[in-house]
Amino acid sequence: MPIRARANRHRSRSLRILVLAAVAALAAVLLAPGGAQAARAKESRPVYSYENAVREAVWVDTGLDGDGDGRNDRVAVDIVRPREPAQQGRKVPVIMDASPYYSCCGRGNEGQLKTYDAAGNVVQMPLYYDNYFVPRGYAVVGVDLAGTNRSDGCVDVGGPSDVLSAKAVVDWLNGRARGYTTRTGNQRAGAGWSNGRTGMIGKSWDGTIANGVAATGVEGLKTIVPISSISSWYDYYFAKGAALYDGGPADLAGYVDSPDAQGRCAAAQQKLVDGAPRSGDWTKFWTARDYVLDAHKVKASVFVVHGMQDLNVRTKNFGQWWDALAKNGVERKIWLSQTGHVDPFDYRRGAWVDTLHQWFDHYLLGYDNGIERQPMADVERHPDQWSTDRVWPPAGTAPTEVHPVSGPVAGVGGLSLKSAPARSTATFTDNPALDETSWAAVIDKSTPEKAGFVTRPLAKDLRVSGSSRVTVTATPTTASAHLSAVLVDLGPDTIRNYSGNGEGILTGSDRTCWGASTAGDSSCYLTTSADRADVGATVFSRGWADLGHYASATKGVALTPGKPYTITLDLAATDHVVPAGHRLALIVAGTDNGLIEPAASTPTLTVDLARTAARVPFVGGARAFAQATAGTPARLGDRPASPESVPVPRMTQRMPGDTRR
Repeated sequence: MPIRARANRHRSRSLRILVLAAVAALAAVLLAPGGAQAARAKESRPVYSYENAVREAVWVDTGLDGDGDGRNDRVAVDIVRPREPAQQGRKVPVIMDASPYYSCCGRGNEGQLKTYDAAGNVVQMPLYYDNYFVPRGYAVVGVDLAGTNRSDGCVDVGGPSDVLSAKAVVDWLNGRARGYTTRTGNQRAGAGWSNGRTGMIGKSWDGTIANGVAATGVEGLKTIVPISSISSWYDYYFAKGAALYDGGPADLAGYVDSPDAQGRCAAAQQKLVDGAPRSGDWTKFWTARDYVLDAHKVKASVFVVHGMQDLNVRTKNFGQWWDALAKNGVERKIWLSQTGHVDPFDYRRGAWVDTLHQWFDHYLLGYDNGIERQPMADVERHPDQWSTDRVWPPAGTAPTEVHPVSGPVAGVGGLSLKSAPARSTATFTDNPALDETSWAAVIDKSTPEKAGFVTRPLAKDLRVSGSSRVTVTATPTTASAHLSAVLVDLGPDTIRNYSGNGEGILTGSDRTCWGASTAGDSSCYLTTSADRADVGATVFSRGWADLGHYASATKGVALTPGKPYTITLDLAATDHVVPAGHRLALIVAGTDNGLIEPAASTPTLTVDLARTAARVPFVGGARAFAQATAGTPARLGDRPASPESVPVPRMTQRMPGDTRR
């Protein structure tokens, strides 16, 4: 062979070796699950085949016998994971969504259900997580909660069986629990392909279980992303004794039970009925479903997402969870939208996928991408307009006491940093047919069903960030009474139409794709856009209570007509800016129609204003309130729009059985 030919072949072979070595080195940097190589990486890339991914089913032993059949319950675990890492001897992290909705109700805006092939392996895994993340080196796991779809046991509505059935899967992924290839057989299934690093995600009940599992302190759970999720099930059903939903946990369990569970779970269903009396009394049942109590055990980072107008899982749930996590130094991030019970994939899709990708890359793959150093909070100010804060609530936020004071017209007063004089009162009669939007629409009129207290038009923007409380001293004329307190921004605005069918979004006809697809599992989803509403007033924080629970959450009592009682209403967490020229209002009234159930009677209540106050977290504290309420609006001569001049959105009651989850 000529020397030049041999030399050219040698150079060609050397070049191929160098190229292969460079590709291998690049892949190691991009795909390594941890260590120094991962620290240099910025983003996982879609280098694995989704079409050839491993799809398998495992049943994990929970160690519980919720249905009382004499054997341990097993929960079904459907898995989609990249095939190549296992072939290379590499292990991958897990993104897990544990849900009761995979067969009854569906997930996401399009209500996707799990589907299976003839061998019983998952074909369609709901949502885009598997399409997007499996090619990037993650396994995606969908767990059927106990008593649902293909799992044993009984639905526990957030209780120990729900939480521990999902925790058992985290344990199995870390080699601490047993898995089997079938629901009833004895052939063991291991998770040798998993590196044990698990992140849990989900909306509504799914995210609630993520909160509950994190509160066990289980090893291997590195992060959770609870979306519109519950932190205390009592606060889903009641507010200081006032019933929020006409139903209870047993009704919700019946909604998601698998068909074969309905017969064998009669005893478990009865426990749900007995443990959750409609009286609103706090029982041991609720203590077992209050994850805030165990927030000190949380080791995982937490990315909280919630709609500030979510009237299904109301925002008290994220507020108290966030505060408890902050107290215990948990790494955390938060997104707050103007929507109702809506997934961020449907109101901020591109930014959401990118942010979630960075979040999981950092906490599950160990990539140093800076996500933990980005601003802690994203808040939607107007439809599709967002602001950020380095920490949340922002630095300088301080709870400030503001006091309702009488005005020249009965039932129409003001708000002041100073207490009302002794013997100042306001009186209203409960009208269960009216709601907060009705009250706000006639804020400047003396009407019998509410007492309203309003600032002058603001000279400066005034921001409320966090959770408020309103302490009310009231004397009823009957033996039972429910109270409501709401904070209102009085002035024209364009907001998301949270009371509409889409709770702030409109669903289009086009699709966008997020990851790889197969014939049985498309990554393409219908587009959405903001559903906007022009309003004259915006209720941005709410709280309710049964006055009979004034002394104790555990036992309500009959009231003595003519006797004053003092109770504190917890107002839902929020972040809202009342702009200059608008007015801030506090309304105190009775039944908030569509949001709480009425009391047994319809009392007239006399409020002692000298012993009534709101504690509101203003950014800038009392000084900010004083500056905003002094002087005149930014434009002299402007007359703020009356709430009657622009419509106020009316609410549609959202019951626990809603399919939009």
